[in-house]
Amino acid sequence: MSTDLPDDANPNASSDAPLKIDIWSDVQCPWCYIGKRKFEAGVTSFGRPVEIEYHSFELSPDTPVDFVGTPVDYLSARKGIPVEQVHEMLDRVTGIAAEVGLTYDYDAVHQTNTRKAHELLHFAKAHGVQSEVKELLLAAYFVDGGHVGDLEQLADIAAAAGLNREDALRSLTAGEYAEAVEADVQLAVRYGISGVPFYVIDGKYGISGAQSPEVFAQALEQAHAER
Repeated sequence: MSTDLPDDANPNASSDAPLKIDIWSDVQCPWCYIGKRKFEAGVTSFGRPVEIEYHSFELSPDTPVDFVGTPVDYLSARKGIPVEQVHEMLDRVTGIAAEVGLTYDYDAVHQTNTRKAHELLHFAKAHGVQSEVKELLLAAYFVDGGHVGDLEQLADIAAAAGLNREDALRSLTAGEYAEAVEADVQLAVRYGISGVPFYVIDGKYGISGAQSPEVFAQALEQAHAER
């Protein structure tokens, strides 16, 4: 669950600075949204400021932007399992999401490529609203049936976070942050991250999966104490 990271991953932050939390996740990862809620509860229990930065990780980089079919179709074909088993998997994760206050609607989910959504997250980071855009993207995908591979809808999400819609659309069309997305992907490889969500706490410890709020709070306390 918790692993040490390479020594050069440690930023050697001062003891009074907020803990830095780097999170690798994907917009179409159901456990990432669940993990986000559990992590937020852990931060609340921790009771001290933290600085959060989201990093790109693509679960299905080969997915067409305009995939024809449902998430059930996609998962059945990709994993080679019967449709009935996929329905059981999605019912299970939907129930777990409900436990943390999320209402997943897989009947409305638009399976797509998330590369441009990750570019938008970098654009949002540059303008100081990355966390807000992350929440909007996850809600769009899992709750509202949005198409997070569509540039116009991504521009709408940017505008909903208070960003300039036309500037966001320009950035996405030009691929302004494509290299930044790829840099995140390569850093994940270097850290040995093979699945998401993955949390790096203070550049020292890695936590994999949607752990309980208590696990997150304990890890934050440990990292703070070791400062």
